[in-house]
Amino acid sequence: MKRTVRIKKLYKELYTKHGRPTGQWRLWCKRPKTTREREEIIIGAVLTQRTNWNNVEMAIARLKDARVCSLDDICYLGQKNRKKLVRLIKSSGFYRQKGGYLLGLARFIRKNYGNIEKMRKTNLSRLREELLCLKGLGPETTDSILLYGLEKPIFVIDEYTRRLIKRYRLAENLSYSFLQELFEKNLPKDYRLYQDFHALIVIEGKNLL
Repeated sequence: MKRTVRIKKLYKELYTKHGRPTGQWRLWCKRPKTTREREEIIIGAVLTQRTNWNNVEMAIARLKDARVCSLDDICYLGQKNRKKLVRLIKSSGFYRQKGGYLLGLARFIRKNYGNIEKMRKTNLSRLREELLCLKGLGPETTDSILLYGLEKPIFVIDEYTRRLIKRYRLAENLSYSFLQELFEKNLPKDYRLYQDFHALIVIEGKNLL
């Protein structure tokens, strides 16, 4: 069976099993999104590094309670009281580092694009290259921001994806770039499909733990 058929079959199996992505993914796969929702996703993509989603939810809730709900708010608080910003996201772990990453990202967007909506109009390749140059933003975080926050058609690869690929024997090479190309070459270039597929892979992976 060709890889294209097998990958499409995998998506259908996951969708039949789990339906529309729920939980965290209800927002991340929502279409359309408001600017505020996009910014919450971008913040969440940075905070979720090396921790579980429950810890991220607590951090986001604390940010909202403190009325730090946007990237502009993060810029303002980071300049005025960086220690407070770090305390608000403490539950996410590695909070001093992540505070710096968030602040760097927020400042980059404000300086280079002004706002998220202008940023969304930029070419995918250019955006990805720029984001990967920022401290703390590796391929997975960068692509999560691009796919879920900015609705760019790029497939996110994570450890759950690698496990599923191995389980279904779809590839032996499990490198990030190879697997990303594998999905993108064998699926229609549609950010909506990429969002749902990746979310379903994570849901399936967590159910198997």
